[in-house]
Amino acid sequence: MDLLNTLVEKGLRRELPTREEALAVLATSDDDLLDVVAAAGKVRRHWFGRRVKLNYLVNLKSGLCPEDCSYCSQRLGSTAGILKYTWLKPDEASKAAAAGLAGGAKRVCLVASGRGPTDRDVDRVSDTIKAIKDQNEGVEVCACLGLLSDGQAERLREAGADAYNHNLNTSEATYGDITTTHTYADRVDTVQKAHAAGLSACSGLIAGMGESDEDLVDVVYSLRELDPDSVPVNFLIPFEGTPLAKEWHLTPQRCLRILAMVRFVCPDVEVRIAGGREVHLRTMQPLALHLANSIFLGDYLTSEGQAGKADLEMIADAGFEVEGADEVTLPEHRAAGGGCGSESACGSEGGGVCGSAPAPASSSGEQPAQVPQSSQSSQADPGQVRTDLVAVRRRGAGTDLAPNA
Repeated sequence: MDLLNTLVEKGLRRELPTREEALAVLATSDDDLLDVVAAAGKVRRHWFGRRVKLNYLVNLKSGLCPEDCSYCSQRLGSTAGILKYTWLKPDEASKAAAAGLAGGAKRVCLVASGRGPTDRDVDRVSDTIKAIKDQNEGVEVCACLGLLSDGQAERLREAGADAYNHNLNTSEATYGDITTTHTYADRVDTVQKAHAAGLSACSGLIAGMGESDEDLVDVVYSLRELDPDSVPVNFLIPFEGTPLAKEWHLTPQRCLRILAMVRFVCPDVEVRIAGGREVHLRTMQPLALHLANSIFLGDYLTSEGQAGKADLEMIADAGFEVEGADEVTLPEHRAAGGGCGSESACGSEGGGVCGSAPAPASSSGEQPAQVPQSSQSSQADPGQVRTDLVAVRRRGAGTDLAPNA
């Protein structure tokens, strides 16, 4: 396909695809799916080899959130039967983190429900970061605490945080349909605060909430503009007791197309398969490793993932290797701060990225890529409802049971 050849060439140059090309990836047929995976896999391997970074979630405070995000089991009004507890003490959080690190994770993600942290909350998390770093040399720590106020990102950085996660989740045009207690602009502001404080920004999306292909492309292009180092791709886990409990729009094939589109738009960024991979990718998870270079190990915030041992076996069986603690995740130009982190690095026009010039015309006289046109929406038909695949987490952080790692 001319389209895929063009997208590979652009990915190797870090050149932004056109919106039409990104939409065309989502519109490809199942007959072309392996070709799409193979093409995006070339871009993934060019920038990240066959390494898979492992991340581990620790839910510091579960449930009891005043926000009304429709997708979330911890939301205001949720009747999902999840674990609910207030802040873990630093030693409890450190013990939980140690389980994931023993399983091969190199980054610990500290997450707390709520609109955003108070200054006292930042003190709590700072103490937890210090405890984890004191006991685990070389570990990366990412905080995810909601909307940040002025100065809080700097305080987390001073405490030793390496990164901050705050997802955009969906397009600006449809954000108000899933959340009313804060705005899309609030989320953008928090990602920018993390960037400005010197934290590695982590921001992604949730697919499967009934959005259109255009919405998916919009949010990924917005992420590209924000320039996070990590882009988690979540697939909606439709929890009973939440407004989106009946939204089962994803198939394994559609999930792979979404991951491929993200890889083409964000070629040199850590693309992480996050929540919902077991629910929606199912037996196709190994194929997704050809697109993403990062996954979460074991369980998620309020739901169970597959066994950590199964994750490690899947990575090995698919011909990939776990990224070591001494390896740098990002390509050299990003790890050294050469990504689009400032106006001087991102002031180019005409489609170039990170200061690069626009792609030169083909010297072979080839015509531009043919972008397939679809006469109907490429949104997947709702798949079979598999509520049996959604298991509430009952172990690990906040319980007396050993974690799944």
